[in-house]
Amino acid sequence: MEYISCQSCGIPFDRAAGKGTNADGTANNMYCSYCFTNGAFVQPDWTAEDMRQYANKKLQQKGIPSFLADMLTSGIPKLERWNPKSQD
Repeated sequence: MEYISCQSCGIPFDRAAGKGTNADGTANNMYCSYCFTNGAFVQPDWTAEDMRQYANKKLQQKGIPSFLADMLTSGIPKLERWNPKSQD
């Protein structure tokens, strides 16, 4: 399956630093390079709520109002990384 946004943080791939990389160096089509590098998650112990709070803070640092940052990050818990059963 081809995704248009990272299935960990939700950032569109055209706005990320690029797709993440698998252990063999190939591009990972599911996660961005901020979240997944060399076949592993950058923050492997984070929960969906940890990711949501981090993304919300980053958006606000870029000048996005908090109410809009809340809306933009509300879907993070529904992404594939946080719902392993949907990957079966």
